Amino acid sequence: MRKILIVDDDQKTRILLKAYLEKNQYEVKLAHNGETFLAEFQRFADELSLVILDVMLPDTDGFALCKIVRRRSNVPIIMLTASSDETDRVVGLELGADDYMGKPYSPRELLARIKAIHRRMGLENAAAPRYYRFLGFTLDTVERTVMDADQKTVALTGLDYQLLKYFVAHPGDILDRTVLSEETRGRDSGPMDRSLDVQISKLRDRLNDDGKSPQLIKTVRGAGYVFSADVVASAS
Repeated sequence: MRKILIVDDDQKTRILLKAYLEKNQYEVKLAHNGETFLAEFQRFADELSLVILDVMLPDTDGFALCKIVRRRSNVPIIMLTASSDETDRVVGLELGADDYMGKPYSPRELLARIKAIHRRMGLENAAAPRYYRFLGFTLDTVERTVMDADQKTVALTGLDYQLLKYFVAHPGDILDRTVLSEETRGRDSGPMDRSLDVQISKLRDRLNDDGKSPQLIKTVRGAGYVFSADVVASAS
C-alpha cells in the first residue's frame, strides 16, 4: 500500500509532483482545495500510506485539514508551506504532522522523506515489479528490454523505453500530454509542440500497433493517451 494523497492549489506543482512520485512507483491522488481533499480522503482513507498537505489553500488551510485527518486516521502527514516562520512548523507538528518542508523544495528531498516515513512503516521493502507483460510482449525493467511473443528483442530508443514503461505502469489511466512530456523529456510540452505525438506514433510502429486502429496506445481526444491493453506485473 503506497498510495499518497496530495492537496496543493497550484496545478503545475500537482501534476509534476504526481509524475515524479509515480515514476518512483507510488500511486498518487490529487486535490486542488480543501473540499476536494476531504472528498478524496473520505474515499481512500483506508488505502492511504501518506498525506501531503499544502498549508495555504483557497478555501481553508492545511492546519485545519491536519486536525480533521488526525481525528479520523493515523496516516502519516507531511506539510508544505511557503512561510519561513518557525511558528507554522511548530503548529503543524503539534497538530499531528509527521514532517514539515518549506517551499520551494526539492522533489528529491521530499521523496527521501516519504521513503523514510514508509521505511518506518515497513512499506519500502516490497519489491517493485521487474516484468510487465502485455499482448505477448514482455518489458524487463532491469535489462531495459522489450521482447515480443517470438522472444525477439524490440528495438527501442531510450525515449521509447521510458514512454512505454510509464504506459505499462499505468494501464487504463488517461495520461495527459503534460505528464507524459515531463516523464520522458523532463519538461512540459506547449500547445503547439507535437514532438510527443510523433514519439508515440514511432512507439506504435515499433510495437506493430496500428495507428488507425490501435490496440495498445489509444488517443483520447482532448485528454491525452491511454494504454488499453491488460498488463500483468510481476517480480519474476
